[in-house]
Amino acid sequence: MQSERHGGVDVLHLAGEVDLEVSSQLRRTLLERVEGKRDLLIDLNGVSYIDSSGVASLIEAFQRARKDGLRFALARVPEGAMRVLKIAQLDRIFPILPDIDIGFGEA
Repeated sequence: MQSERHGGVDVLHLAGEVDLEVSSQLRRTLLERVEGKRDLLIDLNGVSYIDSSGVASLIEAFQRARKDGLRFALARVPEGAMRVLKIAQLDRIFPILPDIDIGFGEA
């Protein structure tokens, strides 16, 4: 995980496998950002695999962000991760952006 500020938004770049081994760290990082009242954009471009624990971390942070009136979106979702989101019909729930340079309002 790497993070940066981009266009007034915290961007978290994920890479590799997002599975049970790393999902607890991902969950902590996401929730810390949301608790810090930061809008979040999750860049999944480098993700080669995501399992249900990784998806659950994203869902929990998304729900907390919405509750707190924060913006939360996924960006540059690779085909494998998109298949997982579509199977769970989460592609209808998460705002999904084609690039990190596109603002939240343009999703």
